[in-house]
Amino acid sequence: MKLATLKDGSRDGQLVVVSRDLALAHFATGIATRMQQLLDDWNFISSPLEDLYATLNGGKARHAFAFDPRLCMAPLPRAGQCVDAAACSKAEPASQPALPQLTQCASDHFLGAYDDAVFVEGKTAEEDPAIDFEAGLAVITGDVAMGASPETALEGVRLLMLSNGWRLRHLPTGNNDVQSRPASAFGPVAVTADELGEAWSGGRVHLSIESHLNGHRVGLHQTGPEMRFHFGQLIAQLARSRRVGAGGIVVSPSDQAPGSAWLRFGDTLRVEMTGPDGHSLFGTIEQRVVESGG
Repeated sequence: MKLATLKDGSRDGQLVVVSRDLALAHFATGIATRMQQLLDDWNFISSPLEDLYATLNGGKARHAFAFDPRLCMAPLPRAGQCVDAAACSKAEPASQPALPQLTQCASDHFLGAYDDAVFVEGKTAEEDPAIDFEAGLAVITGDVAMGASPETALEGVRLLMLSNGWRLRHLPTGNNDVQSRPASAFGPVAVTADELGEAWSGGRVHLSIESHLNGHRVGLHQTGPEMRFHFGQLIAQLARSRRVGAGGIVVSPSDQAPGSAWLRFGDTLRVEMTGPDGHSLFGTIEQRVVESGG
């Protein structure tokens, strides 16, 4: 099934079911009102949501309405934790780490797919934040026990999302500091793995992500063969030292070297993944880079 969270003035928004072609939506009211509610009680709530999804796709949902991704928050607007996992690498195997490298990211709020990306402009050239991005995929987990094996951890994947992690490459604190990793954005729709068909295999999505800057393609990332560690391994690495609670987010960004030219205020970034049929799977991320008015 496909799910989204509509803006309603609250912190957590309103959960809706979205049709497979992303044309229609239906409020999940009466089953669940928020995404976290579904994740907390997945075994009980997911089944009636799947029934509603089937009804919606069959054209029999009485209160369906046109789906507008511009009205969406991130599918999970805030999370208990979010980690960035360096799983994709084009480097030679000898130079790659033996285990996934995880970095804690901001998780108190995320950006919707069409929300502006707002940054503070440096007063001098030395204070230029060097705005960059990393397109990728993310999973939202259910509860995963500490010490879970990669196979068990993979069973904890509840939903997949398209992601864009904003990066500030020139902050004095360094690229691995939380200050260089402001709020990430996620595609408007989160999907269960079965929606990906044969593209979901071995804990990886065997498709490609395209990134466009001001209408020009600047990235084409193969998310299957370039992903050294699959999502089960990434979640298991996180679970080595802690229990992973329902609603944890693990992001696998592309292996993207720092850009030769940083993004500037007024730029527009577009990120999308299409399925074998050429249709968008998660909806599009489209954001303007905007200077803070503060």
